[in-house]
Amino acid sequence: MYYFASDMHLGSGTHEECLSREREVVAWLDRVAPTAKGIFLVGDVFDFWYEYKRVVPQGFTRLLGKLSELTDRGIEIHLFVGNHDMWQRGYLERECGLRVHYTREVVELYGKRVSLCHGDDIYARHLGGGARIINSIFRSRTARWLFSHLIHPDFALRFGQGWSGDSRKSKEIAMPFLGKEDPLVMEAERLGKREDVDYFIFGHNHCAEVCDLEVGGKALFLGHWFEGPVYASLDEQGIIRLHK
Repeated sequence: MYYFASDMHLGSGTHEECLSREREVVAWLDRVAPTAKGIFLVGDVFDFWYEYKRVVPQGFTRLLGKLSELTDRGIEIHLFVGNHDMWQRGYLERECGLRVHYTREVVELYGKRVSLCHGDDIYARHLGGGARIINSIFRSRTARWLFSHLIHPDFALRFGQGWSGDSRKSKEIAMPFLGKEDPLVMEAERLGKREDVDYFIFGHNHCAEVCDLEVGGKALFLGHWFEGPVYASLDEQGIIRLHK
């Protein structure tokens, strides 16, 4: 069985809320591990994650320990970065054994072709204007170098956590699902015309939905964990299910 989840946003909220959500994630990993051939975390596992060469954010010890335990046992765990946790320098790969992906990828699982990405860059291109500019800055190597070398880690992490929290509070936790008009659905339809894909799996919009595509196949959205676990599973028969 393959499992998929996203948008836990660990580190968001009060300390007690953060610990509670982290424990839920760890408990979920324990539940799925016995049957897991692979686990895909599709972005925004952390509400803010920024690595310096020798500095990483405090916290998340329960999750990082569990991820390390599972990869030590031979379970493949993939992380597709989101807009809240894209700033990495190899720590999660070296210390926890994760396989980190920075762009969309198509993988074959149980004979099904599965497209995976968080989806934030698709939304930014669709919205244009300020969203597109901010997305470009976040992905800029120059901006990252300046942030890393000119700002002390204590201030940088405090600023990043504040920015991330303010951004999330400025809108509803879950975006309204727009169906065929959702930018991610439209992108799946566009890609499906030229690629052989059975399932497109996205995070980012915080909707837990499955949408049939006109080109064939399905687009699946992994929801969020602010109100409890949400995840998807793909079984040996190639059937995908969303568990709310």
